[in-house]
Amino acid sequence: MPETEALKKRIKALEDQLKRAEDELRRSKIGDHLGSYAGIVAHDLNNLLAGIITYPELILMELSEDNPLRKHACAIKLAGEKAANIVQDLMMLTHDSAAATHTLNLNEIISELKKSPDFKAMRAGHPDVKVVFDLEIPLDNIKGASAQITKSVMNILRNSVESINGQGRVTVSTANRRLKAPERGYKQMIAAGDYVTVTIQDTGNGMTEKDISRLFEPFYTKKVMGRGGSGLSMAVVWETIRQVNGYINIISAEDRGTTFTLYFPVTGDNDRKKAPHDEMVNCRGNGESMLIVDDMAEQRELACAILKRLGYSVCSVPCGEEAVEYLRAKKADMVILDMIMDPGIDGLETFKRISEFRPDQRFVIVSGYAETERLKEIQRMGCHFCIKKPYSIAEIGEAVKKGLGVL
Repeated sequence: MPETEALKKRIKALEDQLKRAEDELRRSKIGDHLGSYAGIVAHDLNNLLAGIITYPELILMELSEDNPLRKHACAIKLAGEKAANIVQDLMMLTHDSAAATHTLNLNEIISELKKSPDFKAMRAGHPDVKVVFDLEIPLDNIKGASAQITKSVMNILRNSVESINGQGRVTVSTANRRLKAPERGYKQMIAAGDYVTVTIQDTGNGMTEKDISRLFEPFYTKKVMGRGGSGLSMAVVWETIRQVNGYINIISAEDRGTTFTLYFPVTGDNDRKKAPHDEMVNCRGNGESMLIVDDMAEQRELACAILKRLGYSVCSVPCGEEAVEYLRAKKADMVILDMIMDPGIDGLETFKRISEFRPDQRFVIVSGYAETERLKEIQRMGCHFCIKKPYSIAEIGEAVKKGLGVL
């Protein structure tokens, strides 16, 4: 009877809705646990990685171009950067580390991606796979973090290329798309509206329904751990799209390839602001006085070495209390202040105490942790110059110059 068929359809729809809710709850719980563990280890890992990345930079500045030791210093720096990227991916999944957003054009991001070492290495490793680009011009602008979106597109592209055994084809296309009514996406409805989409279609092995259902879970991977990635690449894609209020759709079947489509909401802002580049430009000082405040001796030594090399006059103290006393007796053009210090007062309390008697004191805040509420409070109080460990020479140099108001 019609009533019976309608009831069956309704029950089936409710079962599907319940399954989606259970999947989302499981993914949320995994993310919460991961966030807790990541937060515990990230601060110490980033402190360690700072030296592994930055000391080779200092060494490279002293070596001639033909010195055979350069390749060893570069290899150490590259290994540190790869490790730092894994920590960054972990921290991104805590939901507390959203990067600064800019108005972007997805075509420009993809054009830059094609020039990147990662893309060139991927192509060299899979010479039988043809990668084709079909970019709609003109393309509307979107809002997001350039590095995160680039990484997400690259993560999917790499998975697509690696899913092909022998010869095959991957097509990357962009488009302006208007949805007049909601459409079904990956485990959720895509709201009506204007979007820019990037679609990555491959002729690879495809995925089972089980693989698709767990694809964005952290550490879920079909690759050998340690040889094909950290198991975080697709979780990073999910979090990137979540942060821009976008959507994902996937069409796949075993031995029939896979099609990923990412939906980015269109922004009306036509003023594209490029994210800062990691270049050694205008980073040198002119003898301005720096006060380094960090509870770890290695971090103080590293920051001192960098800033002295850049031409600053540098002093350091191991805690917030000593920083307060130092600035009661002397002046510093800039305070490089670590956010998390133990024992003693942390960066926020140090910032508050110094600001009471030196309201015009300039600060650069340094943190090896995610963007915590205490860091956000410092930013609300007017300090907008913050960098995360591990930082490069260019990053700390640029932050200091901007904090001094000369860049």
